[in-house]
Amino acid sequence: MWFRNARVFRFTKPFDISAETLEENLQADAFKPCGPQETNRQGWVPPLGKHGEQLVHSANGYFLIALRKEEKILPGPVVKEMVEERAEAIELEQGRKVRRKEKDELKEQVMLEMLPQAFSRNRRCFAYLAPQDGVLVVDAGSAKQAEDLASTLRKSLGSLPVRPPAVEQSPAFTFTGWLNESIEHPARITLGSECELKDPSEDGGVVRCKGLDLKADEIRNHLDAGMQVTKLALTWDDNVSFVLDEELGIRRLKFGETLQEQLDDVDADDALAKFDAAFSIMTLELSRLIPGLLEALGGEDRSAIVEE
Repeated sequence: MWFRNARVFRFTKPFDISAETLEENLQADAFKPCGPQETNRQGWVPPLGKHGEQLVHSANGYFLIALRKEEKILPGPVVKEMVEERAEAIELEQGRKVRRKEKDELKEQVMLEMLPQAFSRNRRCFAYLAPQDGVLVVDAGSAKQAEDLASTLRKSLGSLPVRPPAVEQSPAFTFTGWLNESIEHPARITLGSECELKDPSEDGGVVRCKGLDLKADEIRNHLDAGMQVTKLALTWDDNVSFVLDEELGIRRLKFGETLQEQLDDVDADDALAKFDAAFSIMTLELSRLIPGLLEALGGEDRSAIVEE
């Protein structure tokens, strides 16, 4: 159970909930498959999949949850072809032109007829609540996907006081300072070999660098020309590597050999124990990483957070 991404939300006021209460709230919105005429549906499912029935997996005060979304897939070219065929038939039979509005109605009719036979695409999005750390962490590659899960969780709970964390200075300013050496990066952070640079002007370009020495002259030339670093590959404490963007989105998480070795010590034949150990190791490491990154980026702006 390793997350591939981490989109962090900060609780804006003290938030305390038990695994039992969370389970009860999620059960009301448990996943049910799409009906014959539905294009999509979502709901909560057991994080352990076939190995569990509970909608909340709890370990050391961290609550893992999973949101499943089902979407019916209707091939666009097939729908378009059927609409055109029906429009042509109407034009031949009635001797008139089928206008756009009527074609839109034909499209809706065709889609309704095709839905019961349509293929389904299912996706799961994992997240965990860490009330003691004051964060919700979502394994999502985009901000929209993370916001969708947070909104669904808010609906299930009735209230979810979270927002993305804010830092005292622009992440792009800090990233740029690390590369041009005007700001010293913490000893626990190692720069990787990947970055994205943007020209801040209205029509500015973007330069993506991969597999390069980020202290090389070619990178320095872009920085001297006024470009800013908006994404940066980093390694934390020699244990976790990732790409961090200016919105504080963590992508392409990879956990190092030290953490993998801890997991290897668990009985490989016990799927639940393996899952539980991986979740515990991951949350413990992220509980160190997240505040460490916020501090490295100039410190967290907590002006909108109600302290206990």
